[in-house]
Amino acid sequence: MKKLAVMSGKGGVGKSSLVASLALLLSKEKKIVGVDCDVDAPNLGLCLSVKDKDFKFEEVETSYKAKVDKKKCIGCKKCKEVCRFSAISEDEKGKPDIDKFSCEGCGACSLVCPVKAIKLEKVKNGKIGVAKTKYGFNLVSGQLKIGESGSGKIVYLTKEKALEVAKKEGDSFILIDSAAGTGCSVIASVQNSDFVIAVTEPTQPAFHDLKKSLLVVKHFKIPYGLIINKFDINKNFSEKIERFTREKNIPLIGKIPYDIKFVESIVNLTPLVLYAKEYEPLFNKIKENILSLL
Repeated sequence: MKKLAVMSGKGGVGKSSLVASLALLLSKEKKIVGVDCDVDAPNLGLCLSVKDKDFKFEEVETSYKAKVDKKKCIGCKKCKEVCRFSAISEDEKGKPDIDKFSCEGCGACSLVCPVKAIKLEKVKNGKIGVAKTKYGFNLVSGQLKIGESGSGKIVYLTKEKALEVAKKEGDSFILIDSAAGTGCSVIASVQNSDFVIAVTEPTQPAFHDLKKSLLVVKHFKIPYGLIINKFDINKNFSEKIERFTREKNIPLIGKIPYDIKFVESIVNLTPLVLYAKEYEPLFNKIKENILSLL
């Protein structure tokens, strides 16, 4: 079983729409499961015409919040002094009130409390769902609840659920749509992957963020390749990125032109290779390049 992760340094470069088309083409010859690991803003399902109501969700607990027993509390204020997230205020009696949205569950307040009046309790901070796409393969999606922390842990459990589904269905590929950037959810998304596909566009912010995100991949010693999306909006900059790939010996998996049909396909909740079939040969070539690098 191969795990392919698709990532980007900058958001908005077309990563999820690319994953949707790649998943569709890959599913025609391999048994796959798609995984949306952008748990803060999952939208791979929308690109594949899968809505929230189509998922069978299970709530998960991967985070903690501090809770005060005010009967035990002596009002010493040590918890407030040690809280680096400014999550603790005082009530009218001078005893601590904890803001559940600001509390990160670090436990510092419970450690300094001299009368053990504060304890950490697990909270349901996310959910993980499985849905069958109309293209025949399963999609696993993780979602972090608004205002909650623990995105990396939600991603980990989402991948574990995808592995469970893949084993049950006999899938040979797990295709992961990561969040953009270099945060916890991205690290958890690419970790233990067999290959990473990095997506960028020919702009300075995207190229700058790409180089930072590749440091994550290099840290885990995962082989990777690069796709330049919208390469023709700035051909000079695209050539600069291509020089970078040659200097660093990074496989250039493909170059995709800018086309308003990409936007139209997302509006119509349809993978591009179905909405604009003239792009199927290009994406098939990208797919074959990826498979050849595994």
